[in-house]
Amino acid sequence: MIFVGDGALLWRAVDHARRSGYAVDGVCTSVGGDRPPWAESVAVHETTDVNLLADELAAASTDGIVWSIDNRFLFRAPLLGTGLRIFNVHGGPLPQYRGLPLALVAHAILNGETEFAATLHEVDAGIDTGPVVDEERFPVEPDDVFEDVMLNLVEACHRLFVRAADAVAADRLPRGERRPGPGGYYGRRALTEFVRHRAHPNYARATDLGMFEDFFPEAAAAWR
Repeated sequence: MIFVGDGALLWRAVDHARRSGYAVDGVCTSVGGDRPPWAESVAVHETTDVNLLADELAAASTDGIVWSIDNRFLFRAPLLGTGLRIFNVHGGPLPQYRGLPLALVAHAILNGETEFAATLHEVDAGIDTGPVVDEERFPVEPDDVFEDVMLNLVEACHRLFVRAADAVAADRLPRGERRPGPGGYYGRRALTEFVRHRAHPNYARATDLGMFEDFFPEAAAAWR
């Protein structure tokens, strides 16, 4: 298994894989990113573009699987042409909520969603457009704020990865299916324009970042 991404959720997945006895063939992360002390036991590649490592990753892979977790790299050629099967653990239900988890959670609350989900999908040349393999759904309560939904989403993402990793090890991970229906994309523009919704009755809930103010300081400052 090769892992691509950043942050605590990525390293939590890597730790599960190594503790479960699965082969961790490498971890690709941003230059200067934080990592746990035990990361010295795995091959870590710091990069500004994971696609530049296509040949190296293809040669290192023992199972043909790449996990994208809390990942901001965009997969492009030549990596998409290596034959590696790339899976992304996405922080939102697809195809309705494509884009950045920060924007997705805020808009889900604004939209009055009563349920949200982490989604596992195969990666193609689009952004969060590949065939869906699995999902982990959870309720959004009427008084939940951003912090509540994001905490539940993080746990849903990890549960989804664990289930999928075990399925890969048992050679029973299914092929994904493309889901019909209208899609929505919430990227950086959605973040910068979110203040336009100040008059919305759910705005206070959607912008109550709680502990996540430290993770998203720009949003915390802009949304006040």
